[in-house]
Amino acid sequence: MSKKTPFYDQHVAFGAKITEFAAYLMPVSYTGIRQEHLCVRNSVGVFDVSHMGEFRVDGKNAEAFLQKITINDVSKLLDGQAQYSAMCYPDGGIVDDLIIYRFSPESFMLVVNASNIEKDFEWASRHCPADVVLRNISEELALLAVQGPRCLEVLQPLTSTVLKDIGFYHFAEGKLAGKKMLISRTGYTGEPGFELYHEPADSAELWDVLFRSGAAAGIQAIGLGARDTLRLEMKYALYGNDIDQSTNPLEAGLGWITKIDKGDFIGREALQKVQESKPARRLIAFSMEERGIPRHGYDIYCGDICVGQVTSGTLSPSLGIGIGTGYVRSNCAKTGQEILIDTRGKKIRARIVKPPFVDRSPMNL
Repeated sequence: MSKKTPFYDQHVAFGAKITEFAAYLMPVSYTGIRQEHLCVRNSVGVFDVSHMGEFRVDGKNAEAFLQKITINDVSKLLDGQAQYSAMCYPDGGIVDDLIIYRFSPESFMLVVNASNIEKDFEWASRHCPADVVLRNISEELALLAVQGPRCLEVLQPLTSTVLKDIGFYHFAEGKLAGKKMLISRTGYTGEPGFELYHEPADSAELWDVLFRSGAAAGIQAIGLGARDTLRLEMKYALYGNDIDQSTNPLEAGLGWITKIDKGDFIGREALQKVQESKPARRLIAFSMEERGIPRHGYDIYCGDICVGQVTSGTLSPSLGIGIGTGYVRSNCAKTGQEILIDTRGKKIRARIVKPPFVDRSPMNL
């Protein structure tokens, strides 16, 4: 049976088109993907992302445990800081990408993809030592993302926490709209924004307060459709499309979070071999040079030779052209190179570009 987030009634009241995603009934769009996308790029939007999974990790060896199961260097985290990372299998394939939040040296939270909650928890539990307490608290938290260049206009009047003082990938615990909140300077859009972790009982009131506060800024509810186009314009990876068990972080362009030299971790030996021999393929970004929309699974050609497949593709609302990502052989992955996308039997010209597709600066509020 499909689950509902604490905001389901609000989605219906706002006229959302609802679909099942990761076992939840979620809004795909309200007024239309393009319009919602541009609202986030130019003003401010609100996303329900309560379907995401959260795990608490507590204990004196919590950091050592996370160092073992994730590929980034957890020891670099300070209290109040978040870190993008991933878990890998021993062969280097990706279990999931995730965010780690550090509350103290002995207390952390992991945020994982909605479709992977059970798999991730089972994997982490399998490697969790007896002196570390691992809890799945996904049902105990609701989550709203407020994203866009006018986010401060909406949020700052609702809290005494000075939001400008929260650095990118940092967080603060405080109150917003009179409710206890973990206010995180993170997001999946490339725009300035915050993610608000709170108790589900506070969700309906929080939604109403946000839309009253943001009325003058043109705040809108945003669905999963625009969330996908926004993240693709930034070339943010989507698990199940761009990364999965069959891909490793080095070929996926995630070498910047793969800390081979930090010490032992699951997948290190396999990833070290990939690093030394160089990945056989690369995840590239490309834009269409002719009319056409690339889709997941379309073949990519270099001349007459098929060299890979599209992993994500869309018509960019910001640029008005088709854009996409895909894995190709490393010798065909040079920026500026022309490629062909086979769109249902017709090969359409495209060019490999340096991401992101849209130049945004999420560091600046």
